[in-house]
Amino acid sequence: MPDTRVIRPSAAELLDGTYRRLTGLCPTLSLTLTAPAGPAPAAGRDWVGAAAFGEHRDRLIAGESARILAAHDCAPREHVAASRLLHHYLWSLCLLVSGPWYLDRRVPGIRPEDVWIDSATGDLALRPGDFACLPDDPAAGRPGARVIAGEDELRAELRAVVAEHVAPVLAAFQGPLKRGPRALWGMVTDDLVSGIWYLGRMLGEEQAAVDAAGAVLPGDTAPFPGAAGFRTLPGSAGREHLTRTRLGCCLYYAVRPAEACLTCPRTADAERVRRLELPPA
Repeated sequence: MPDTRVIRPSAAELLDGTYRRLTGLCPTLSLTLTAPAGPAPAAGRDWVGAAAFGEHRDRLIAGESARILAAHDCAPREHVAASRLLHHYLWSLCLLVSGPWYLDRRVPGIRPEDVWIDSATGDLALRPGDFACLPDDPAAGRPGARVIAGEDELRAELRAVVAEHVAPVLAAFQGPLKRGPRALWGMVTDDLVSGIWYLGRMLGEEQAAVDAAGAVLPGDTAPFPGAAGFRTLPGSAGREHLTRTRLGCCLYYAVRPAEACLTCPRTADAERVRRLELPPA
């Protein structure tokens, strides 16, 4: 008699599909996926596990310095390279957590031992694992899917996963960055908001993403020191532009002084509107 049993994908296998969709939507996210429950990424590249960032911090910062020099003909000071590297990792990690939440209302539990960064290129590798989901999720009850009561609880889970993962990362980089905990957690806040905002723009639904980011970070959600804090700028011909001002600083202005981030406290509102209304290159 033929075997008619249906083999349902595990949570990790479902996340693998979500991440492939996410990387298709977000070309800025450079990600290698390993097999769920499989080994570390294949040899041949200088992968450093997130759990070992403290041990290999100097090598990682040197790699970022080399990339900045090659791309911008600028030899950055150590704290600038460290800040740029940390911003890159935080933005990527936050999107790896918030992307599945935004797309499928699933919050992956990303452990440090399941993430790697290539010290030479800055590319990331991820081994998908379990996730938390809502009671009406079709995956509820599958191996590795943990049910959360409601939307508020799922957003709290998202914040908790990010905070637990990045806390040791911030500790590893705090020395060369020369910044205190509030400034570092401000960077995390900015990158969590920024990733959701970016994904929404890639999907053509910027306002929905802005609303979602505001719900994740309404304020008073320690250790994140502030709210998403979006506002609207009036533009020309009746246009309006969404913006926010970063709580922390990624020090991009130290690499490209004439091109500070659009959300940098150094960038005045008039300059933001001017750059937002430039014709496409």
